[in-house]
Amino acid sequence: MIHDNRESWLNGVAAGMAPLFEALGAPLPDRVRVAIGFTSAGRRSRAIGECWDNRRSADGHFEIFIRPDLAHAPDAMPAQIAAILAHELVHAAVGIKAGHGKSFKRVALGLGLVGPMRATTPGEAFLATVAPILAAAGPLPHARLDTGGLTTAPRKQAVRMLKCECLACGYTVRTARKWLETAGAPLCPIPGHGAMRHEPLDGDGESEG
Repeated sequence: MIHDNRESWLNGVAAGMAPLFEALGAPLPDRVRVAIGFTSAGRRSRAIGECWDNRRSADGHFEIFIRPDLAHAPDAMPAQIAAILAHELVHAAVGIKAGHGKSFKRVALGLGLVGPMRATTPGEAFLATVAPILAAAGPLPHARLDTGGLTTAPRKQAVRMLKCECLACGYTVRTARKWLETAGAPLCPIPGHGAMRHEPLDGDGESEG
């Protein structure tokens, strides 16, 4: 099957895995949404997937997100994303409050996920079970997003350093606005020259002399 977008592919794989959950006595909820997107902590987070409780959704859905910048090889990515999806679906099946405890572990191991429960990976049994599901889903319409590239997000503005100058000798320094507001203009290091003149602060007229 050819899917037009990532969400359709993910939901198709989730539907294909639903009988596995049924067989383990942990059926998937009827309302689950899956998308590829950054988790709540953003791109700097180390989380590769996240499941939100259905009580946080206005229409009662479990909301699952899988980050878009996973660094798997293109041919391995579908299985890796399926494994992350399976991990998050276990949360939806057993309830968010169960955490990674006994209920979660029982279902995760039953699916063939291995390793620490907080960071499961696909075992051989999972890969074998999910292979026909991935074959039926067809190509994954997704490629790794390079988060170090160009974006329309505004750049963080650097702190503007304001110039301060001694009118007597021309000695200059630069300091942040907050220090001018809290401590006043700096003093010239040459004895007797006193406070330096600084650039006007926003909303000021002439600066202090």
